[in-house]
Amino acid sequence: MIRKIRVGLAIISVIAITLLFLDFTGVVQCWWGWIAKVQFVPAFLSLNVIAIAFLLLLTLILGRVYCSVICPLGILQDIVNHVRGWVGKKQKRKNRFTYTKPKTWLRVGMLFVFIVLIILGLCNIIGTTIASFIEPYSAYGRIASSLFAPIYNAGNNVIADALVDSDCYWFYHVESIQYLPITIIAVVTLFVVGIMSWIGGRVYCNTICPVGTVLGFISRYSLLKPVIDVSKCNGCTKCARNCKASCIDAKKHTIDYTRCVVCMNCIENCSTGAIKFQRKIKQVANDEHSENNASRRNFIITGVALATATAVKASDKVTDGGLAKIIDKEIPKRKNKIVPPGAVSLTHLQRHCTGCQLCISSCPNGVLRPSTELSTLMQPLVEYEKGYCRPECVKCSEVCPVGAFHAITVEEKSSIQIGRAIVKLEACVMSSKGSKCGNCADKCPTGAIQIIPLNPDDEKSHYMPVVNESRCIGCGACEYYCPVRPLSAIYVNGNEIHRTI
Repeated sequence: MIRKIRVGLAIISVIAITLLFLDFTGVVQCWWGWIAKVQFVPAFLSLNVIAIAFLLLLTLILGRVYCSVICPLGILQDIVNHVRGWVGKKQKRKNRFTYTKPKTWLRVGMLFVFIVLIILGLCNIIGTTIASFIEPYSAYGRIASSLFAPIYNAGNNVIADALVDSDCYWFYHVESIQYLPITIIAVVTLFVVGIMSWIGGRVYCNTICPVGTVLGFISRYSLLKPVIDVSKCNGCTKCARNCKASCIDAKKHTIDYTRCVVCMNCIENCSTGAIKFQRKIKQVANDEHSENNASRRNFIITGVALATATAVKASDKVTDGGLAKIIDKEIPKRKNKIVPPGAVSLTHLQRHCTGCQLCISSCPNGVLRPSTELSTLMQPLVEYEKGYCRPECVKCSEVCPVGAFHAITVEEKSSIQIGRAIVKLEACVMSSKGSKCGNCADKCPTGAIQIIPLNPDDEKSHYMPVVNESRCIGCGACEYYCPVRPLSAIYVNGNEIHRTI
C-alpha cells in the first residue's frame, strides 16, 4: 500500500510539472505553480527559505522521498525503468538488479564541480549555465519544452492542420524553434539519462546528480527508513534484486541510505515481511563506524560549500489566410540583448537563471527564446519576430522558480523600460515611398511614436516615425507590426540595465 501511495503521488507530480511547461494559458500555473518553486536547486538559488526548510525537514523525516515523488527527472527515470521491466522475457522483468558499492568519490566530485560552477555563475562567469546541464529540474524543463511540447501541440492542432493548407504541425514547430542547439542538448540529456536508467535504474541520481548527493548525505540521519529485520529474513535476496538504487547488500543485511530513494520496492517484494519502513532503533554495527564518520565529514564539507555558494552569491502560420506566402521576419542585430521585464539586467539574469525554460514555455506572446550563445546558453532572451511583449502580461516574472526575475505587477511593468525603439529611416516605407503606413505609431501601447513630415515646409513631404525615448518601454509592438521584411524598419535595442520611466 505504501508503495502505491508513493507511485500515485509521483504520477500526479510529474504530470503537474510537465503541464507547467506545456500550458501557456496560465490555468495550470494557478493550480500547480508552487511545485516548481519547491524544486531543490531553484529553491536554493532563489533563497526560498520556506521551500528549503520544507525539503530538508521532509528528508530528515522520510529520507529521499524528494527524488522519488517530487523531482521530475527522477520520476522520468522510474518511467524508463518501468518500461525496461516489461521488455524481454517474463522471468527477466523483475529481479534484475544487484548490489553495487557506492561511488562516493564520483558523487562528491560531481557535487564539488557543480558548486564551483554555481559560484562562478554568481561571479558573472559562465558557470550556472553549464551547471544546469546536470541539475535535474532544469534538465527536465528543457526536455519538456523542446521535445514534449511539440508532440503536445501537434495533438492540439490536428483539426487546425487538417483545415489549413500547411505542412504537418510537428515539422512546422521544429522548424519554428530555430534554435537547434537547445533541442540537441535536450535530446542528448534524455538519451544519457534514459540509457543510464534503462541499464542501471537510479545510476544517474546516485553518481551524477548533485541534488541526490546532498539529500543522500542528509537522508542517512532520517527518522524513518527501510529497516531489515534479520530474524525474519530468509536470504532470498529479492529486496536487492528489485532495488533500482542498488543500495541493498542482502548478504550483510545492510542498506546504504545515502543512495536509497525510498521507492518501497524492497518492502513490496519481501515475502516474509522482513523489511519495514520505520525508525531504526538498533545501534550501528562497529564495522560501519568508519563509513559513518566519512559520511559526516562529507556532509559537513557539503554544507560549508553550499553556504559559501550562497554568500557569493509559438508560432504564426507561414501563409496569410492559408493563401499568400509570407516572408518571415529576421532578428535584427541588436547592440544590446533584450531581457524580459523583471530580470533587471542581462548580468542579473546570467547569474541566477538555470535555463529551465519554464518562462519560455509559459510566455503566451511567443517573445521569449532560448539563447544559443555560450555566455547565455539556454537562458531566455526577448525577440519580436513572432510577437511583442504585451504590457498587461507578467507571466514570466510569476513562474520563475529561481529568482532570476523579480515579481512585478502590471502597473510596474508599464513603467519598466527594457529597451528603446530605433528607426532605420532608409528602410521605412513612409520615408522612401510616401506610404501612409503608420503601423508603429498606431500599435504603440504607450504612445511613444509619432508620425511627422520629413520636411515640414513641404505639403507633399514624405513622413517618418519619431520615437519619444522617455515614453518607450521597449515592448516591441512597433517592430512586430512593421510591414517591412525581412528586417523591420524599426527595432528595439535592449537596455543594459532596465530603467523606470
